[in-house]
Amino acid sequence: MNPPTSRPPWWKSIGPALITACVVFGPGSLVINANIGATYGYELLWLLLLAGVLMGTYTTMSARIGVTTGASHFGTLRKETSRPFAMVLGLVLCLTCGSFQFSNNLAVALVAGAFAPDGYVLTAQIGGMALLNLILAIIMFRGGQVYLALERVVKVMVGIVLCSFTINLILSRPNLLDILKGGVPHIPENLSLGIPGIVDGIISDPLVLIASLFGTTFSVAGAFFQGNLVREKGWTREDYDRGVGDAVAGIGVLTLISAIIMITGGTVILGKPADSLASLAGTLQPLLGTMAFTIFCIGLFPVALNPFLINAMIGGTALADGLGLPGKFSDFWPRVFTVVVLLSGFSMASLGLWKQVPPVNLMIFGQAMTVIGNPLMAGTLLWLANRESLMGARRNRIAANVLGGAGLLVVLLLAVRMLWFLYLRISLLMAG
Repeated sequence: MNPPTSRPPWWKSIGPALITACVVFGPGSLVINANIGATYGYELLWLLLLAGVLMGTYTTMSARIGVTTGASHFGTLRKETSRPFAMVLGLVLCLTCGSFQFSNNLAVALVAGAFAPDGYVLTAQIGGMALLNLILAIIMFRGGQVYLALERVVKVMVGIVLCSFTINLILSRPNLLDILKGGVPHIPENLSLGIPGIVDGIISDPLVLIASLFGTTFSVAGAFFQGNLVREKGWTREDYDRGVGDAVAGIGVLTLISAIIMITGGTVILGKPADSLASLAGTLQPLLGTMAFTIFCIGLFPVALNPFLINAMIGGTALADGLGLPGKFSDFWPRVFTVVVLLSGFSMASLGLWKQVPPVNLMIFGQAMTVIGNPLMAGTLLWLANRESLMGARRNRIAANVLGGAGLLVVLLLAVRMLWFLYLRISLLMAG
């Protein structure tokens, strides 16, 4: 009789949800959370916590489905519904990742252009993006076990981000009592409620930061792909508790980092602009000092780099799996489609920089995919988690369904709002 194999504690096997957290928390999340802190101080911490709870609910739900069924969600959907439905979800998720991949390229272009001499900024920007994409494309085909390598890198990167921004938080000396008050739900006095509208030829959106907060923290696409990540990890029904613990811990880290950024912004740059990485870094430097600014830049590097490859890998793998092809990171077709997503993001960003097309216009297609994809993926996860034939005794309980229903309502409202926002944008483009 063979002795039972020892299993490491659950906290040592954390990984899938950290990857999800890394793709969700990118440069946009950093800017948005800092901007909310600069605008409202600590007063919207409760809203960030709510977004984190909804993200945790769906990520946990996705992990539970993945470890219980022993298959990716796309594979499960092919059995439970139809092959075309799985293909549609894979395509939508891939197009969403591909459309927003150009934002990750623009973050790299910002860094590359900052060190270029006058007259060579565009060359440096496109060259920097091309070099990084080329390196990552080579890695995709030269690497062996992609998931294991990715998990190790992500753990180091998350550690760097968490340590860097925590040090800055400590140096900023926030008011602990005010932080606790920020966790109590209330509406800030300077927050205007309303829907987007056109004022003097410009779209005015009083709730843009609120919508952006939910959009960057409560990522249904990231939560949906958690089902693939637990499969990459090799977890089965015996690892159910690990899947749940990993999801809670990973999204907890995501929410914690976001809260640290928001609190630091509310302490250091309250009332000052922080609407881009450049303005945020420039504002922090004189206020926190040279050492803190250097630490901030160290933390900024993995924030910008993490989602660059992970986002492309999620898009490429989702497309392959949705089409019924082998759907693990190390398989041939996911690598091919990942490179395609990398190239599409690079091409969109290069075209925008070369033609000086406003990035907001290039993002319209990606936002349209979000409108379609988020409610569809959220509804699918909620449906799968309640199927007794799949989940048995592990199907959703009342609390999970209440939070899941609230999350679905949020993404539906955001989808309606985004449709109106896109209508206003298209109207301005046509009028111009």
